[in-house]
Amino acid sequence: MTSLDCTLVSDGSSDRALIPVLEWLLRTHGVYSAERIEWYDPSRFKRPPKSLSERIGHAVENYPCDLLFIHRDAEDVGLSRRVAEIRTALGVDSSRKVPAVLVIPVRMMEAWLLFDEACIRQAAGCPRGNTPLDLPKLTSCEDLADPKERLHQYLRAATEKRGRHLKKFNVDSAIHRVAELIPDFSPLRKLPAFQRLEGELQDVLRANHWA
Repeated sequence: MTSLDCTLVSDGSSDRALIPVLEWLLRTHGVYSAERIEWYDPSRFKRPPKSLSERIGHAVENYPCDLLFIHRDAEDVGLSRRVAEIRTALGVDSSRKVPAVLVIPVRMMEAWLLFDEACIRQAAGCPRGNTPLDLPKLTSCEDLADPKERLHQYLRAATEKRGRHLKKFNVDSAIHRVAELIPDFSPLRKLPAFQRLEGELQDVLRANHWA
């Protein structure tokens, strides 16, 4: 297998939950990250860059890598506009030519974590719980208005806790745990946004003779 150093540029710290998804994709196509995919954390710096173009350049400079993943949720802006926005940001400085793959879930990243009930229950700390969760059909996950809030609701329900015990539950940490627990993300291949991500990754791997 080919070993690569990879960096993820995203909107916020919650998007680190994408790392297990991306590492699964890399392994599936005969590549693995030399170390765990690095998440670019601009808050570590005194003067963090603000624009997407500046953040990309800053990430490449401070988190040197062979392959760059750039994540932005499509949300209400739409896929084509997000793609154009990232492509423009990538083209601002021609001196930093690092192969890049765009990661653009429809709506929000959390939509890609709603398909594995067992892992949601385990991340909630109650793997044998029987509270009905009624997860949405996978094919409709990207149509949810607020998949992040929906995942929060499922995790809280899966704890089977009430009152102050429920208030102590760290739902953000649990989201990362869900992503880490899922062993197989192949069901996401039913979703157009995931199909696009995998196809673009394959193109970049082939173009650089990494596959």
